[in-house]
Amino acid sequence: MPALYSTGERPLRFARFLSWVSLVLILVTSTAFSFVVANNARKTLLMKQKEYAMLLGENLNSHIYKRFVKPTRLAFGRVELIKPFQYRGLDQVIQTTIHGLQVDYLRIFDHSGTVSYSSRLEEVGMKDLADRTVTRAFEKGEHSFSILSRMSLLRAMFSFDMEPETFILRTTFVLKTMEDRLDEDEQEIIGVMEFAQDITNDYKAAVNFLWLVVGASLASSLTLFVLLVTIIRRAERALNERLLEKERLERDLHQSEKLASMGRMVASIAHEIRNPLGIISSSAELLLRRTGDADPLTGRILQAIFDEAKRLGQTVNDFLDYARPRRPGRDPVDIAAVLRQATGFMEGEFARSQVALHADLQEGLLVAGDKDLLYRAFYNLMANSLQAMQGGTVQDATLTLCTRMTRDGQVEVRIADNGPGFPRQGREKLLDPFYTTRDEGTGLGLAIVNNIITSHEGSMELTDAPEGGAEVRVTLPAA
Repeated sequence: MPALYSTGERPLRFARFLSWVSLVLILVTSTAFSFVVANNARKTLLMKQKEYAMLLGENLNSHIYKRFVKPTRLAFGRVELIKPFQYRGLDQVIQTTIHGLQVDYLRIFDHSGTVSYSSRLEEVGMKDLADRTVTRAFEKGEHSFSILSRMSLLRAMFSFDMEPETFILRTTFVLKTMEDRLDEDEQEIIGVMEFAQDITNDYKAAVNFLWLVVGASLASSLTLFVLLVTIIRRAERALNERLLEKERLERDLHQSEKLASMGRMVASIAHEIRNPLGIISSSAELLLRRTGDADPLTGRILQAIFDEAKRLGQTVNDFLDYARPRRPGRDPVDIAAVLRQATGFMEGEFARSQVALHADLQEGLLVAGDKDLLYRAFYNLMANSLQAMQGGTVQDATLTLCTRMTRDGQVEVRIADNGPGFPRQGREKLLDPFYTTRDEGTGLGLAIVNNIITSHEGSMELTDAPEGGAEVRVTLPAA
């Protein structure tokens, strides 16, 4: 049945393909989701930093105007940072305000784009530090932010040892007068402040969060994949078992149909043969009695005709018994009595074959069945053992009979011999009809016995005896 199994492999291959495709999809989607989450976290972090920079700028604007610009204008009429004492006053206000706030540098540009104040003294008076953000701040009065980085974000993701000032947030803030009586749009722009903050540690935290999300996503994806593969493999094993079981059932059904059709044909042929065979057998027996010892040659020929007709008649009966099995009765049957009856009838055979009989029969073991059919089954099993030990090839030939009640309430009959035992090859076919290892025989003996046992809802097992030889274990439900 190769076609059946090959058709079943297609869904299994598809299941394996589906598992690997699902792994790729899970990894791709989880990784993409991780990067999206991490990028959103980075944007949120930058937003928080910008909000903090705005608060810092507003705080500096308030302190510079209220503590320096306004008092200076009242005292001197105008702000002139070129004068050292005014510069020192502004520097003192700024330094006390940004103390401990991790500001990398701070510059203040005047309307001409010149650095009028800087936390780095060497930059005071320089005109080439004002870029377009400073110019736009003077023109439109808008604050702005920009990120200064020494490496790309992709490189930063794989850099676990970023140096300080790798990422800097630069804020351009418009300094205005802060009079309560004026609206924000009416307030005077007194300068543009630019300050920078080192946010490298925050970027490190964002990168660590990214890898944490990626790692957790990959771990969950691999766990899901392992569970999926486990389920698919279990389903594959179950499907394989079902396919094999289906194949076996179809093979058994095909064999049963073939045997049934053969049995019907054999039954019809055997029925037609039995009548003329009976005439041949009875005629040969009659002629043998009349001839007697008068003609020895004719007597031997008639005896051969009678014996072969009798043997052929037994073969025909075997065919009919297998093709048309009799439905067993359900009467209480004493197993020990049946076995003693069979051994009593075979006592002469035991003596001629020089086979010793050891019987350990437990009394009172009853089964519900047909006494005649069970007698025939045990008789055939013992006859097979005798045939296996005939010919003088077995020393101290012994046939052992044993009965007992099993733990699950079954009656077990053990028939063992110390003959050559069952053959290793083809042992699984010994119960099949028409299969035999002997030169003579129809191969129906064990098949008929198995039919009788199974019709009594029992089972039969062919094994090797512990002491050597063959052993047959018949199990029948107790009455």
